[in-house]
Parts: sequence; C-alpha cells; structure tokens
Amino acid sequence: MKGKLKGVVEGKGSSAGKYFAINYGPMPRFKALLMELCVFLFGNMAGAAGLFFRSKLYRCFLGSCGKKLVVGRGVTLRHPSKIHFGDGVILDDNSVVDAKGEDNEGITFGNNVYIGKNSIVYCKNGNITLEDKVNISANCIIFSSNSLTMHPGSMVGAYSYFLSGGEYDYSDPTPFAEQSGMCTKGPLEIGANCWFGTRVTVLDSTATIGEHCVFAAGTVVTKPTEPNGLYVGAPAKLVKSI
Repeated sequence: MKGKLKGVVEGKGSSAGKYFAINYGPMPRFKALLMELCVFLFGNMAGAAGLFFRSKLYRCFLGSCGKKLVVGRGVTLRHPSKIHFGDGVILDDNSVVDAKGEDNEGITFGNNVYIGKNSIVYCKNGNITLEDKVNISANCIIFSSNSLTMHPGSMVGAYSYFLSGGEYDYSDPTPFAEQSGMCTKGPLEIGANCWFGTRVTVLDSTATIGEHCVFAAGTVVTKPTEPNGLYVGAPAKLVKSI
C-alpha cells in the first residue's frame, strides 16, 4: 500500500480524509457524498421499496453493473468504483463487498453471483473474481491481498473462509499489530463446479483447487487438490474420486 491509503493506515490526514480514503478510495468527494446520502436514506429501508431504490441508485456508484442487481438491507460497498457486477447479482442483508487498495483492480462478479447474509468479500490491495453462478452462503469470508479467482458454478457453505494472502511474518521482529498482514504465497484459483461444506477453510498456501471437487464440513485445505475428488479432514485428504 502506498500514497493516500498508506497515509490513512499510518494515521495521517484529517478524520474526514481517513474516512473517505478507507470507504471510497479514488472516488471524487462529491460523488462519495451522494452515495453517503443514498445509503443514509435507503440503506436500511425495508420491503420492496428499499430493494427498488438500492438496485437503481447503488449501481450509479459502481465501476460497472449489469441488469437486475438486488441489494439487501445494510449492505456495505467500499471503494465502489473498483467493484464490477454482471447481471443478476444478489447481495443479501448485511453483506460486505470491499475492494480496498491503492493500485489493485478490485472485485469482479460474473452473472448470477449470490453473496449470502453477513458474508464479507474483501481486498487488501488484492483482486477477487467470482465467475458466473458462484454461490457464497451466509457468514463467509473471502479475502485477497494477492489474487483469488473462483470459476463458475461453485457452492460455498456457511462460515467458510478463503484466503489469498493475509499472512504475517513471524520471523520479522516487527510486532504483528504493526505489520501489514499482506504476506502471500501466491494467487488462489478455484476450479469450476466445486462444493465446499460448512466451515471449510482454504489457506493461502493452497494455490489451486481442481474442478468438480467436494470438501466435507470442517475441512482445512492447505495444499493443491486434484480435480474430481472428495476431500475430508484437517488437513484435507482425498478419500474418493467422483
């Protein structure tokens, strides 16, 4: 991280400057204020009226947006100019899509992507791509300080955690609280048509998950997996070809 966002992290600048840098990034201040007003008026509006206003107004602040966007109550969009949605994207109540970073490309969703209630998809100067029909259940975390790509048709169970980056250097004498937490072993790529049960964890060291894999509830994935496999355990072990 560098420039304005780095200054925010180091505590420099005014309180207002910090707030707008963290939440809106490069977006012009007047446009950020308009979004603040939209969120204040319609962000938690109940019923069909709230859904209508959010779907029509929020798209104006995104980098790009397809048709039939659905935005639930209490949804948070950070650095919205670096967020790109295809057609039919659904963001359930209290979900977060955060493309924060100084020089990253941000977050891209394909068509018919679903983000469940209370789930967080966020960057720390990384990139995330969720391709068509990816379904993220409730209370999940998808994080990238490098690059995370999930190919079409994968299903992710509740309370799952995916990491591309986000590590701390235990050999560095700098206290962990003062480190950036952006160390990474490389990009994470998830093949098409995978099913992750509830509370599955995919760590930064994984690198690649083959297509058409199934991961049982509670599985911890620490290394690359072959396609067409059923995996269980911590660490994940192949128990059956499918």
